[in-house]
Amino acid sequence: QVQLVESGGGLVQAGGSLRLSCAGSGSVFGFNTMGWYRQAAGKQRELVAVVTSGGTTDYADSVKGRFTISRDNAKRTVYLQMNSLKPEDTAVYYCNADLHGIPYWGQGTQVTVSS
Repeated sequence: QVQLVESGGGLVQAGGSLRLSCAGSGSVFGFNTMGWYRQAAGKQRELVAVVTSGGTTDYADSVKGRFTISRDNAKRTVYLQMNSLKPEDTAVYYCNADLHGIPYWGQGTQVTVSS
């Protein structure tokens, strides 16, 4: 059974940094595209950043220049380095990974940025 386990969320002051990790397991195959989404209270889930198995990245405009996504294919892990955090970054962050066209989701990790 494929599982994605996130870690690294928490409470941080505006301007601070956090690093999220998401480790995948349960498959002998590597994941294709991996990414991070977030959902703030009362809002729809939105894309934050994605990275392909080849390392190509894409970001939401709201996080460009502040967040960096990366992955370690050997460890089947994707990371999200978040710098210069703003209160509007407060949300539950979800890891997503594609395996043979099937999307998998992590359980989510809360990120709270205080002003």
